Amino acid sequence: MGAVTAQFILDWLASPQSQDLLQKLRRAGVNTTCTEEAVDDRFVGKTFVLTGTLTRFDRKSAEEMIQARGGKASNSVSKKTAYVVAGDAAGSKLQKAQELGIPVLTEDEFAALLE
Repeated sequence: MGAVTAQFILDWLASPQSQDLLQKLRRAGVNTTCTEEAVDDRFVGKTFVLTGTLTRFDRKSAEEMIQARGGKASNSVSKKTAYVVAGDAAGSKLQKAQELGIPVLTEDEFAALLE
């Protein structure tokens, strides 16, 4: 929404005629509250790779948490990978991430991103 449209809506809502109309609608039973839940999309466009043995999360739960925030969980590291989450005994995926300069997160750092 642009600034002009936003200002028009604010002006309309502030007018006495609009306030009167909204009050009549509420009395008639029209629900004017928004019930739509906020969407957590902080990982949209980001691909995560999980490697090693995770101790804070099981792999399936971690993948679901990534997907619930709009991200993608992948099994292989590529230049399109945004983050690698490294658990204990991480191997070749960790090495490849380091070679490509991809940020590597500990489980604690990953958990902080989820909060």
